[in-house]
Amino acid sequence: QVQLEESGGGSVQPGDSLKLSCAASGRTFMYGVRAWFRQAPGKEQREFVAGTLWNSGYTYYADSVKGRFTISRDNAKKTAYLQMNSLNSDDTAVYYCAAGRSVASKSPDGFESWGQGTQVTVSS
Repeated sequence: QVQLEESGGGSVQPGDSLKLSCAASGRTFMYGVRAWFRQAPGKEQREFVAGTLWNSGYTYYADSVKGRFTISRDNAKKTAYLQMNSLNSDDTAVYYCAAGRSVASKSPDGFESWGQGTQVTVSS
């Protein structure tokens, strides 16, 4: 098992930037994919945001965030990051970090471990 802890959420204005972190501990070597999902207010489903293959560094994104969000990783710190630029109200959600083994999965079902989430609120 792997334990994930998100940080970096907060309240910002439209157009601002925010960087989220996802620190991992435990058997991280068992999970080759790390991703960010989000769940907007009133929505039942978690929406895929961005993912990365830990060993190769390959990244993939949801169309809604391409060009604005960047996922990255620090192998030594076992930490993944999500740099979010040009934020707008549609980005308001609880952001979750997830770890899994399904290559390039965009479905929550493809991930076995989840963090508790961090709130991001974009409002003027």
